[in-house]
Amino acid sequence: MASDNLSFLDAGFLETEDSDRHASLNIGALAIIDGPAPDQNEFREAVAVRLLNLPHAKQKLHTAPLDVGAPSWADDLSFDLDRHLRRVALPEPGGDEELFGFVGRVMAHRLDRDHPLWECWVVEGLVRGRWAILAKLHHCLADGITGAKLFDAMCDEPDPRMTPESEQTPLRARAPGLVESAEALMSPRRQLRLLSTVVSAPQRMAAAAVGTVGGLARLLAEMVTTSSTTSLSGPIGRQRRYCGARATMADIREICEVYGVTVNDVALSAIASGLRTVLLQRGERPDAHAARTLVPVSVRSGRDRDSTHNQVSLMLPFLPVDIEDDIERLAAVHERLAAHKNQGEAEGGKAFTSLAQYGPFMPMAWAVRLALRYPQRSVVAVATNIPGPREVRHVLGRRIFEIFPYVPIAVRLRIGIAILSYHDHFTFGLTGDYDTTADLGDLARTIEHAVKSLLTASGSSEPKAQ
Repeated sequence: MASDNLSFLDAGFLETEDSDRHASLNIGALAIIDGPAPDQNEFREAVAVRLLNLPHAKQKLHTAPLDVGAPSWADDLSFDLDRHLRRVALPEPGGDEELFGFVGRVMAHRLDRDHPLWECWVVEGLVRGRWAILAKLHHCLADGITGAKLFDAMCDEPDPRMTPESEQTPLRARAPGLVESAEALMSPRRQLRLLSTVVSAPQRMAAAAVGTVGGLARLLAEMVTTSSTTSLSGPIGRQRRYCGARATMADIREICEVYGVTVNDVALSAIASGLRTVLLQRGERPDAHAARTLVPVSVRSGRDRDSTHNQVSLMLPFLPVDIEDDIERLAAVHERLAAHKNQGEAEGGKAFTSLAQYGPFMPMAWAVRLALRYPQRSVVAVATNIPGPREVRHVLGRRIFEIFPYVPIAVRLRIGIAILSYHDHFTFGLTGDYDTTADLGDLARTIEHAVKSLLTASGSSEPKAQ
């Protein structure tokens, strides 16, 4: 029996995959864990069964004929947990090359739509006696933030004694009593402020609506404006490359404090440095319009925090790959992201997907397919930032050392980069088309170098040890 329908955005990921035979729109997370690895029965009974309590874990897609209605979730009457649990041992020596190569191969394969759209791999044979968990799920099932929560469900319950004081919920101040509230309302100053709020509310609502419409118009204009022609975008194959880059949250925070920027600013500046280096190494010119990048923005509200539906909008900034100086590049990223936020692009994108949710599904689905028949030449990469757990997490009492995220590529995007913060680790997961990004490792190393360069320029003598 069908349960809830997919949202327009959830269904859009299915349409994108159907329209691009080389795409596999899976998201995922790779957790590297201190050993020894549990046996399969121990893992199944203590960890994997927790996944069954998550939404749609035992449900498969149900589609309506001719798209008369949105796809929905239906119980998989032949559900078998062991079908979704996999186990593999890496070839020696079990380092990053072997591990990341395995991730690229697994994530390139599409999930079977006749069954629930997720897999969980136990990976043995890592260096230093470690093992790993690779969680893989279709993008229509969750966005990056929800995916991180789903992964978190496999972890042991955190020990509240290990939570830093700064992250514990502070005691709330005493709420004002009824008499105090009444006295405050009777205050002439308070009454004048309330009257001003009531009078100005319609103007503020109208201004917000105009800003949303303007943001959507700017977003659509950017989507149809082509970027400079480079090898960063173009047709892709079925196979994927994957690799990781590492930094520490301590280093990132220090850079943010010195230059007055955000964590996302630092990450995107490092990515811009990497893309610039790749273009130069390929003998191409990194001009100002060479690297328009899709930057997903979470629009998940407090009341939606338990929903598994995708709750994302986007911005489309040009990363300043034309700027050579690290500090100038960071300043340019900060200014451009602030401008895109102020122009309301994310709000415009959210409004569009929200309105589409209430329209008939058939014309919406056909319009998406028609649009995907034409090769897009605006966006060359995707870069998404996902907040991970702030405290150290454990699986079966074993410490998770670090976590790498995975983001898919499609529709002529040859490079995708996901960023995840976990405890004091800050990791980049890089996805590339196998045939056209043989230098993906160079991109990862340049990202690491860019963070170190910013740290050195900020006045710190040495990067913090990981």
